[in-house]
Amino acid sequence: MSLDSLKMPAGAQSGSDARAQQVIEADRLVLRPLRRSDAGLITLYSGDERLARMTTSIPHPLPPGTTESFIARAADPDREEDVWVMDGAGQGADEVMGVVSIRPVDTSQCEIGYWVAPPYWNTGLASETVKVLIDANPFRAETMFASVFQDNPASARVLTNAGFEYIGDAEAFSVARNAKVATWTYLRRMR
Repeated sequence: MSLDSLKMPAGAQSGSDARAQQVIEADRLVLRPLRRSDAGLITLYSGDERLARMTTSIPHPLPPGTTESFIARAADPDREEDVWVMDGAGQGADEVMGVVSIRPVDTSQCEIGYWVAPPYWNTGLASETVKVLIDANPFRAETMFASVFQDNPASARVLTNAGFEYIGDAEAFSVARNAKVATWTYLRRMR
């Protein structure tokens, strides 16, 4: 599907009238839009090969300027997805503990993606983030879907714990691995 063919959800606007991205509060963190000052921690964490290998789009090694370009795309009024940083500063943790995004696929479906910084692996942070984002449902989606690499069962548990159902196997290209990788795909009905 071409990115030009993406339909904006009901109530969303493009261009200079773009919908403001909301801030979403949870118990241990705040999901907030990215800012330029996040670049250092995002670069530190996404430059970790273990993390990059569990994503489709993060290269390893991380080329200079990649994070700054990512932040600029996330702030663009014509952005293709909403991206939030998992900010734990209000609870005494890092300002960047991970990143989560939602991309509208059509007027009723969104795709969710996330990564958590290695120091926060196995802490329940991803589960809390996904659940609070589902509750907020910023695009008012009827369904959300996600896929994870089959060698990342922890991310699969995050999704099943948040009410996602397994719907099948597929494969996706991982930039860091420079290879196609088997995935599990999950779907969650919102109504």
